[in-house]
Amino acid sequence: MAEPKNIPRESLDPQDRRLAVLMAEDGSLAAGEAAERLGVSAPTVRTRLKGLIARGALRIAALVDPSRVKDLTIALVAVTLQSHQQLDEKLEAISRLDKVNWAAVVTGRYDIMVEVVLSDDIADLYRFLDEDLSRVGGINASESFVVMKAKRKWTLLPAGARKRFVG
Repeated sequence: MAEPKNIPRESLDPQDRRLAVLMAEDGSLAAGEAAERLGVSAPTVRTRLKGLIARGALRIAALVDPSRVKDLTIALVAVTLQSHQQLDEKLEAISRLDKVNWAAVVTGRYDIMVEVVLSDDIADLYRFLDEDLSRVGGINASESFVVMKAKRKWTLLPAGARKRFVG
């Protein structure tokens, strides 16, 4: 399902902000415990969480520390497009590739930065560039940066990484 363009950004009220902070610290926190910490009822927490998730303002997921998990490599791929006329379409297409964790339009010498989650095999990066990214088309150049070591780097496993992760 394609996301609508120009999704309006919303301000979160103070209660939603406090709830988001609690869930960022511990996504498995029970509604009752969150309610106690916020000084509200558990049904209020559940309702607010459901609303935030439904509006696309909050997502709860498990994150992996790739430096502690064998067989995972993170790479950043900087992309320069042939034309900016289809910037939104290219961003959307790249963001939907199987191994992509996130993609963003950026300022500077590149047009789009992409984070990919790969196996430890460098051939996996080659396949991503040669097969997956090339299918998007309209790309003038790309430059890859393999993350050798990182601190405070937690990552979501994109669909392609989840499939390989469990075998």
